[in-house]
Amino acid sequence: MSLLQKSFSLGSLTLPSNIFCAPLAGCSDLPFRRMLAKYKPGLIFCEMVKMDALVRQNPKTCRFLDFEPSMRPIGAQLCGSKPELAAECARIIQDLGFDSLDLNCGCPVDKVTKDGSGSGMLKTPQLIGDILANMVSAVKIPVTIKIRAGWDSSQINAVEIVKIAESAGAKAICIHGRTRAQAYRGPANWDWIRECKQAAQTIKVIGNGDVFSASDAERLFLYTRCDAILVARGTMGHPWIVEDIYEYLTTKKVPVRTSYERRDIFLEHLEHIISYQEERKAVQDLRRVGCWSLKNMQGASKLREAINRAESTLEIRKLVTDYAWEEVTISPKTEEETPSC
Repeated sequence: MSLLQKSFSLGSLTLPSNIFCAPLAGCSDLPFRRMLAKYKPGLIFCEMVKMDALVRQNPKTCRFLDFEPSMRPIGAQLCGSKPELAAECARIIQDLGFDSLDLNCGCPVDKVTKDGSGSGMLKTPQLIGDILANMVSAVKIPVTIKIRAGWDSSQINAVEIVKIAESAGAKAICIHGRTRAQAYRGPANWDWIRECKQAAQTIKVIGNGDVFSASDAERLFLYTRCDAILVARGTMGHPWIVEDIYEYLTTKKVPVRTSYERRDIFLEHLEHIISYQEERKAVQDLRRVGCWSLKNMQGASKLREAINRAESTLEIRKLVTDYAWEEVTISPKTEEETPSC
């Protein structure tokens, strides 16, 4: 069977592919998702939101859930450890028009795990089942879950959670091949993803971790036999990675994008940010996006430094437009390395 599926079933939902783009806290805002949508991933997620904030209709939380028709299929992701809020939150997400709902049991940051949410849920697997069951019973859209392999190397319980999620009615489970203790350090262990796929009976298994190129995606599919792939940090600064994966899995070739093409993509992202954010926030976001987009581009370090010093969006636009792009070269290693600031 072909690794790339151009029609992928998630419960009653039919997706255009089995290559998904992850929710990235603080990153996958509406401008970011506009860029991803150009390259037609099978599913795009908004940023994770907390259940407590959602039921309070916190304005910031509601803004995280902004989306446009061009982004469909679109998923929302919730985190929280209170089963009594799960059904209400699931209904809110469905009423907002989302195509799917994911429960986050993977976020490793302290401010999320301190109340047992995110990867803190890995310590209470039966609670995961309760929350999922409440969500599934409340909505018609497919409910999924994203986890890490375990809290730490001594508490690997991903296979147990696969079985719990399956019993609760979840349609898919995404496995990040790291523990909570690892955060994003060290390589992802794809063995854990493979073990989960072998244990799954009816639930779809989505592989996640260290997919920074099209060839990485192929290797993850072949090694784990997972049903789908969730690309996370690999989308940062490279919104076209999904298109690269499509092309590589079909023809074994990857499109070559020149420095000028990458400039134009950056400028497009810039315009989306300017149209969505107020000036101060837009400048902050552009510094971050510049860091992602220009990392490992030889000859672009001066531009990256200038963007980080810039004080207005107008200045940043001019810096990018006027830069000597003929002096910028793309290293073949660029797509293989982790974009980070």
